[in-house]
Amino acid sequence: MDLDLRKVRYFVAVAEELNFGRAAERLHIAQPVLSRQIRALENELHAQLFVRDSSGTQLTRAGAQLLADASLLLAGADAARRRVARAARAISTFTVGFMPGLTVTEPVLALGAAHPDLTVEVLRTTWTNQVTVLHDGRADIGYIRMPVDLTGLQTSALFSEPRVAMVPAAHRLAGKEAISLHDLADEHLLQHPDAVPEWRSVAKEMHDRQRPAAITQARSVEEKLEHVAAGRGFSVLPESTATYYQRPDVAWTPITDIPPSEVRLAWVATPRTSLIAEFVELAQAAVRDAE
Repeated sequence: MDLDLRKVRYFVAVAEELNFGRAAERLHIAQPVLSRQIRALENELHAQLFVRDSSGTQLTRAGAQLLADASLLLAGADAARRRVARAARAISTFTVGFMPGLTVTEPVLALGAAHPDLTVEVLRTTWTNQVTVLHDGRADIGYIRMPVDLTGLQTSALFSEPRVAMVPAAHRLAGKEAISLHDLADEHLLQHPDAVPEWRSVAKEMHDRQRPAAITQARSVEEKLEHVAAGRGFSVLPESTATYYQRPDVAWTPITDIPPSEVRLAWVATPRTSLIAEFVELAQAAVRDAE
């Protein structure tokens, strides 16, 4: 049985909204049409994907499984379309994704010099899309910061670096040589807890003491630092990112009781494996030269 990707996209919209009306508006189709497409998909899969009752719309176990698989499935289809379009235009490009605070100039220039007919491009990524751009084909290889889901990816370790706490310049902890994550137990974390798994135990302690949960989750380094400077909480960043984004109203100090930030190169296996292997060697050489 072949899955109809259009129906899968419709399913994802409903699964994310958990509301057929909102999903239909998002997809710009009529709600009855959307309902028929979802029923057709359920018939094709021989599985019920949603439960709809007076309390709303919920995923079944089968629906939750399809949602987990759908992101890679749809990203793979998007990547194939991009590769075909690139081949049809006869344009040879190689795109490198990179996270804030990381410098990729040396291996990018070296790869371009070794292949004069190749256009080597760069793509700035964020915590939320650093893996997505690899799966959907926007980037051929990416510098990623762990921890992330590596399903469907191949990786190579590059280096690790300390993580630091970003606090307002006038904060009680500003200027200290080092701190513990527990020194921040009364503070608000301004990023998704998945980016700082160690925070979960601290957050539990806060909950046990009936302290408020984490508030605003910023979408970028710049937003994080704006919130930090305004005194709305703290953020945990790799040392290189903190150094790159220095500003007078924000201070940073190393955190001693969490592991370092690990940077890896990641890619999806494609016919461009030789270029990827070459870039990995160039990137590793650049790290060795910088030590």
